[in-house]
Amino acid sequence: MKHTVLVTGSSTGIGEATATAFAARGERVVVNGRHASRVEAACTRIRHAAGGGADVVGVTADIATEAGAATLRDQVPDVDILVNNAGIFGATPVFDVPDSEWLEYFEVNVLSGVRLARQYVPGMKQRGWGRVIFVSSDSSVFVPTEMVHYAMTKTAQLTVARGMAQDLAGSGVTVNSVLPGPTRTSGVTTFITDNFGADDGYAAAESRFVEQELTTSLIQRLIDPEEVANMICYIGSAASSATTGAALRVDGGVLPSIIP
Repeated sequence: MKHTVLVTGSSTGIGEATATAFAARGERVVVNGRHASRVEAACTRIRHAAGGGADVVGVTADIATEAGAATLRDQVPDVDILVNNAGIFGATPVFDVPDSEWLEYFEVNVLSGVRLARQYVPGMKQRGWGRVIFVSSDSSVFVPTEMVHYAMTKTAQLTVARGMAQDLAGSGVTVNSVLPGPTRTSGVTTFITDNFGADDGYAAAESRFVEQELTTSLIQRLIDPEEVANMICYIGSAASSATTGAALRVDGGVLPSIIP
């Protein structure tokens, strides 16, 4: 049976890799982003990577707003697998973050997923099957001093996912969080270039980042988006039916703890 999979923030990075993996699995995939040109370009890449017959559609909508969430609902009324991946991050000293930035991070990283779950979970529950996945971060547990406002939203996602899973007990709908570690996305590579770059090129900058910042990493490298997508696709499958209310790590062993 083909499912409809909505992956938010899927015009690049982990979202695009996840959409590609679901499309290759034969699912109907909805690509979402804020810019129409980037959404269409991602759809083209995903179709090519997953095979010419891949069922991929794009919806341009800013899901950090009520209007954007409504646009998605109007164009895609039912979803079986919801991947709440859209998010923003940046480094700012905690006492310099203005109210507007705290609110923006919460609206994009947390409230967008809450809105979409509120829209789509009733249908999943009625059908007796569904998957909701929040793409959180190792920062939800291992708080970076320079990104407290970002980490706050990632911790909030764990609470929201667990609470939703409890509310959906016995319904056939599961809700989980995935915690990626530092992943080789465009945003991360820009961050590394800006903060660790020099005249010796990006590869050297990434090596410095790994050596200085990922001292607890057990794989001693950045994670590829496809590696995170593998975990998301498992959680979005029938094979994960006994996994719900969980926070699942794809962090390369960065978190120096047993759980999560």
